[in-house]
Amino acid sequence: MRAILLNGAGEILLQRPTDNGQWEISGGFVELDETPLEALRREVEEETSLKVIEAERMGFSCGPHQKFAYPTGDRVQCFALAFIVRKGECTPRADGREGSMIQFFQTSRLTEDLVPVHRATIEDYLRYDGKFLLSG
Repeated sequence: MRAILLNGAGEILLQRPTDNGQWEISGGFVELDETPLEALRREVEEETSLKVIEAERMGFSCGPHQKFAYPTGDRVQCFALAFIVRKGECTPRADGREGSMIQFFQTSRLTEDLVPVHRATIEDYLRYDGKFLLSG
């Protein structure tokens, strides 16, 4: 599950996790008995304290460019359902446990130190025209 969290200026919220130091978008895994939307709401609130009010399904990503290495050395090829969140409640803040800081970035001035699979999701967002995307 991945979330493109936007503010009123169209900037994307990124977080710097405590485990790898690279910036990333909010997201995570679906827990047992959760729907994707429930997982999105839970993950976003856990990581940023933001309560999702509305979320738009943007796309599904899978393929060789979706490889990821955890700090433990485990490597996986993931797939993700991505959502765009334009409406949330409260001021986002890092939780201090999973994330050390959060910041809004202009799409034209994203940090270079960004998790590659999340950069691909942001690139999908930049080409999104309202039709569900399948990328891989």
